[in-house]
Amino acid sequence: MNTITIVPIEFIHQAWEKVGKWVEDAMEHAKGECTADQLKVSLINGSHQLMLFLKDNIPVGAVEYYFTNYPNDRVFYINAIGGTTSKEHTEQMFAYAKQNGATAVRGSARESVARLWRQKYGFESIYITVEKRL
Repeated sequence: MNTITIVPIEFIHQAWEKVGKWVEDAMEHAKGECTADQLKVSLINGSHQLMLFLKDNIPVGAVEYYFTNYPNDRVFYINAIGGTTSKEHTEQMFAYAKQNGATAVRGSARESVARLWRQKYGFESIYITVEKRL
């Protein structure tokens, strides 16, 4: 059975031992914006949260996320995702986000992942982020 769970702050260290590698792998594509260790600090201080994708109560994927509010939207923002995802897991993630007031789920991704998210999970491109490092 596929389920999701949110890791309470007091259990971040224990969960990280099992799923931190997936977040670290995802951060290889973050262009130096932040590291997995910095995301872990955000989890520990409560500004971000960790969701686990479970299959038969065993973690198979992890999502590091936060909520952000705009004048017309509350966004569940995926900062890092790794491990295995499934349609069932993502549908539960969408339901959780909606239950917590989100009007949208967003995430930054390289083109190949963005294409996958569009095809498998119904995401739409809203804009492209470009940058010139100074």
